[in-house]
Amino acid sequence: MSPKVFVSHASEDKDRFVLQFAERLRQKGIDAWLDKWEMLPGDSLVDKIFEEGIKEAKAVIVVLSKFSVEKPWVREELNAAFVKRINNGSKLIPIVIDDCEVPEALKSTLWEPIADLSAYDKSFDRIVASIYGANDRPPIGPQPEYVQSFVQAIGNLNNIDSLVLRFSCEEVLKTGNAFVNPERVFLKDDKPILPEDELKDSLEILDGGGYIKLMRTLGGGFFPYQITTYGFDVYANASIPDYQGKIAAVVSAIVNEKLMSNAKIQERLKENKIIVDHILNVLENKGHIKQSKMIGGLSEIFNVSPSLKRALSGG
Repeated sequence: MSPKVFVSHASEDKDRFVLQFAERLRQKGIDAWLDKWEMLPGDSLVDKIFEEGIKEAKAVIVVLSKFSVEKPWVREELNAAFVKRINNGSKLIPIVIDDCEVPEALKSTLWEPIADLSAYDKSFDRIVASIYGANDRPPIGPQPEYVQSFVQAIGNLNNIDSLVLRFSCEEVLKTGNAFVNPERVFLKDDKPILPEDELKDSLEILDGGGYIKLMRTLGGGFFPYQITTYGFDVYANASIPDYQGKIAAVVSAIVNEKLMSNAKIQERLKENKIIVDHILNVLENKGHIKQSKMIGGLSEIFNVSPSLKRALSGG
């Protein structure tokens, strides 16, 4: 079902911004409710939202302008209690289209400023990404390409961060290179498959959470990065079929068959080298083995803990 969004606005802003904005939302697969949300003299925003269908809304967009900030429904009703009630069951997205005073209750809420009503693609992309943060597959119009790639969330990550981590790990599995060039992964026909700001934010969040390690350099653009053992393990548990079975197979190859190098284990199991190397790193981090890594990617196991044998036997 399409995400439903209420666009609350002053009548003075309808022709100059709101009609075209709502049409763009619908083109992105978002069911934008507009006409019944035009605030006329005497209307109550509280009544409209809480008596006419807040349960149906994934988001409530409030258009703040030099006209709307003078209306009673903004000056008197947009208070902290109102904002809290909205965010408990939906998402409040203020859009500021004029140089006007933002209500005090909204100053702690992330709001989207639009300086040029004829050119606001980046702002629009951020609004769409915010709406789709918790929604999948609307049938109205074509979705943004990145939304169509949402399959399942990974761990505690949201849809966009899960997508970035999944695409990154899949690139590592495909190339065999532990370092990821984001311009290679997230550009299609020289255009980002995610809004640029969303991708940059996601990479920073993944770096801060220990999923990736950004290789920061001087200059602009996107930094290359490396998937951490933790990050790949979170991805593998969520996305690699029978991942636990693959771990058991590697452990068995070490304990039962005495295979003591990544190359021999990979050859025996006919498994992707990245997966074998990752499992060995996980086992080493847990203290089950010790390995010596050499130039060229070869890894030799020189110590196997009794705990690994016990883990294999289930003891």
